[in-house]
This record gives sequence, C-alpha cells and structure tokens, in this order.
Amino acid sequence: MKLALASRNPNKLRELRHALPDWEIALLEAPDEPVEDGGTFLANARIKALHGRAHADRDAWVAGEDSGIEVAALGWRPGVESARWAEDGVSRLLAELEDVDDRRARYVCTIVALAPDGSETVAEGTLAGGIADAPRGLEGFGYDPIFVPLGSSQTVAELGDAWKAEHSHRAEAARVLAALLAPS
Repeated sequence: MKLALASRNPNKLRELRHALPDWEIALLEAPDEPVEDGGTFLANARIKALHGRAHADRDAWVAGEDSGIEVAALGWRPGVESARWAEDGVSRLLAELEDVDDRRARYVCTIVALAPDGSETVAEGTLAGGIADAPRGLEGFGYDPIFVPLGSSQTVAELGDAWKAEHSHRAEAARVLAALLAPS
C-alpha cells in the first residue's frame, strides 16, 4: 500500500515505516504547510491529511499525524501545543514541574488516513509514563529525554530509537491503523 505522510519530520517517517513495514511510505512533497489550529490531536491530524490529499497522488493514501505530550499536573497540557509550547519545551516543562510531586504524563498520537476515494480511518495510540527530574539519554527527539514510560526507570531517549519504534504512542497508532485497514 502506498502512503504519503503529510509531514516534513523524518523522525515520524522512520517510526511509521518501522511500524508499517508492508507499506511504501514517503514524506509528502507540498509547497506549504497547513495551519494547525485545531483544538484536538484529531482535528490537527485531519487538517494535515486534508491538506495532503490536495497535493498527493490520486492513487495514494494520505496520512496526517498529530502527537504531543500531556502532563497531569499541568491540566494535561501542553497537548496539541507541544511542538509550539516553548522554544525549549523540555526546559520549560522541567521548570513548570519543579517541586511538583505528580509527574504523570502521557504521549498521545492520532493518525487520520484518507483513502484515494476520500474515506477516513482514524487510529490513536498512547504511551503512559512520567516526567524525569532531568534530561537523560541521547536518542529520540522532542520530550524523549525526560519521558519515562510506565514500568521503566529509563527515559525514552535512554531506551533508544529501536525501543521507541516498537513501543511509542506513534507505533501503537500505526499498529491500530494497520489492523483497521487489513483485508478482512
């Protein structure tokens, strides 16, 4: 199956390729990017997918993906604002959680896939965990140096890209998508 990912993020492309090995996935070549002004991950993923549908090959599926981190002590923010929340989101998050005991957090991912005929399939994934006291590890991207998955003592950046490719919120959403689109 051919899929155009409406993103310019090579890290997301790598993770989706790993999770969907039978698919031919490429980053979408579009002259511009849509305005992500939705109030939910679903709304933003749909905005990206619809934008991508206008620029992709007619015979290709198009996927829009939106993801971020939600932190309990911050009222489950930054959420859809994760990428734009601060120039250095890791530093800001650690500063906001200084002296806070409740460090529960979750990564959330929503994928909206549009078929060549325009029909929509939605898949979601989450990874529960908490926020470390300081950044640790060298792999991953975004908030990975401070996100500790439930049941682990290591951050995602310490666990590494191979672990993330199997266990992340994006990997879970991709597995859900693959199951939803599998022939019956």
